[in-house]
Amino acid sequence: MIQITLKDGNKIQVESGKTILDIARGISEGLARVAVAGEINGVVKDLSTPVTEDCSLNILTFDSEGGRHTYWHTASHIMAQAVKRLYPGVKLAIGPAIDNGFYYDFDSEKPFTPEDMQAIEEEMKRIIKEDLGVERFTLPRDEALELVKDEPYKVELINELPEDSEISFYKQGEFTDLCAGPHLPSTGKVKAIKLMQLAGAYWRGSEKNKMLQRIYGTAFPKKSQLDEYLHRLEEAKKRDHRKLGRELDLFDIYEEGPGFPFFLPKGMVLRNLLEDYWRREHEKRGYQEIKTPIMLTKELWYRSGHWDNYKDNMYSVDIDDAEFAVKPMNCPGGILVFKRKLHSYRDLPQRMGELGLVHRHELSGALHGLMRVRCFTQDDAHIFMTPDQIKDEVIGVIKLIDEFYKTFGFKYHVELSTRPEKSIGSDELWEKSTTALSEALQDQGIEYKLNKGDGAFYGPKIDFHLEDSIGRTWQCGTIQLDMNMPERFDLNYIGPDGEKHRPVMIHRVVFGSIERFIAILTEHFAGAFPVWLSPVQAKILTIVEKHIPYAEEVKRRLEEKGIRVELDGRNEKIGFKIREAQLEKVPYMLVLGDKEAEAGHVAVRSRKEGDMGSMPLDEFIEKILLEINSKAL
Repeated sequence: MIQITLKDGNKIQVESGKTILDIARGISEGLARVAVAGEINGVVKDLSTPVTEDCSLNILTFDSEGGRHTYWHTASHIMAQAVKRLYPGVKLAIGPAIDNGFYYDFDSEKPFTPEDMQAIEEEMKRIIKEDLGVERFTLPRDEALELVKDEPYKVELINELPEDSEISFYKQGEFTDLCAGPHLPSTGKVKAIKLMQLAGAYWRGSEKNKMLQRIYGTAFPKKSQLDEYLHRLEEAKKRDHRKLGRELDLFDIYEEGPGFPFFLPKGMVLRNLLEDYWRREHEKRGYQEIKTPIMLTKELWYRSGHWDNYKDNMYSVDIDDAEFAVKPMNCPGGILVFKRKLHSYRDLPQRMGELGLVHRHELSGALHGLMRVRCFTQDDAHIFMTPDQIKDEVIGVIKLIDEFYKTFGFKYHVELSTRPEKSIGSDELWEKSTTALSEALQDQGIEYKLNKGDGAFYGPKIDFHLEDSIGRTWQCGTIQLDMNMPERFDLNYIGPDGEKHRPVMIHRVVFGSIERFIAILTEHFAGAFPVWLSPVQAKILTIVEKHIPYAEEVKRRLEEKGIRVELDGRNEKIGFKIREAQLEKVPYMLVLGDKEAEAGHVAVRSRKEGDMGSMPLDEFIEKILLEINSKAL
């Protein structure tokens, strides 16, 4: 007998050699029915995997990340099988699970058409109905190469594997694919499928290689889940910040500057509101604002470690026979500011904030509106502290980020990322840093997911993933603990003993990138920003020309109170003006006719509540100011 530790901490005794599915069935038939994979000591495995020694075991369903990836990975094989049935001459490349489904890359002489996509989807449904068993097997290298000799991309992948590696395949019916797995037990376990789009993709992501055809798809255990997902996609299209940015005259990106956004007057109102809010909240918490140069010597980037780890994403230029680099990050500049003089332990912590413009070279195919650009403003801050101040400072940043996100109505979850393969610094420093972040999260009672190997190259980090109004998540805030940069730049402070000591450094952002946060806000609110963030908070609409003098008086009164207002005095029908203001997503429309002019009133139409009737101007001013000052959502 062996001992299995389940996810809830309970321990059970089972016979050695029982499969994960057998164990799930022993727990409950209901669990076995919805199980898609198992996680043994943190590694996702097929349900058919025998368990032969004491271990921790988590039975995965579709609701888990590992379960979804297993489900979607199997769906990608079903798609590849369907393509090979319909178009036997097509060569197979790779077909992984991704965040919202799966894709497979194909080398086909004939471009796929929408009709082909429909035929492939129908063939996938037939394969699912056949309920073919999915079996794993392994082969030695020479036999593996013989098996895939007609699939050049598979041959290339096998030749790159270590000589002594076990080469695994998965077989379903007549179809076999080189694959590490894991997979579902049979094709019939996949239920509702949908092929989403066709795109081009270079083999191995390199433009030096052949362009392949990539088919994206998704799949769910229930049709209702698929329908809900497709509805969210439609909703996301309506909320696309690129479309809304143009329609609302906020921002755009032009052919003359791919990846370099233009902010228009109304967009600058929104941007400045965010930056002003950021400045006020940081000033309250003892941050000092700095500004560092956009371009610094290449030697500095060598010293910081960025050149060795990040040079492919950096822009560089020669000035006065010396090489300079445009900054991809703000931290080295902040370090130079700290280093300008010797500090006492009494001066620490030092919190220095910077709304710093950075540039990073992104491939043209990766650019996406304000979400992925080549220049953006990070709301950076660098905190320099003594080792015994780490926990309090991390907790302070956690509380600040929490307050920011609640102000905008975002829920969020937290992830802790540990040392990546490509990194700098000693094991001891990394362990100390990671423990400090973990303890700060535990102190605040915050649940978090552990991301092994996903930290920054200079230290572990806490990432904040916020959830928008249609359920999508976005990584924005981050807290990165760094004991390496202070070492590389020989930073010091004078301790109570009169000796020099090494400070610890925190890198952190709240918005992440101002540009990206504006894109997220635009999609979250579908362009209908809360009153305090709306570039135009009220629009005055005259019924006829004779009401313009009163309208100008109303406008003046609102502007005196700091309310952003526009006047539409055009000789157009009032219905037309109202519809136009609604399309502009203005929170309040103030319609002025004879009655309003005589009584000193305004007829109020709300974006949310519709016609609110006539009210005294002072009453409306009081109402809107209450919304603005409370940052009501």
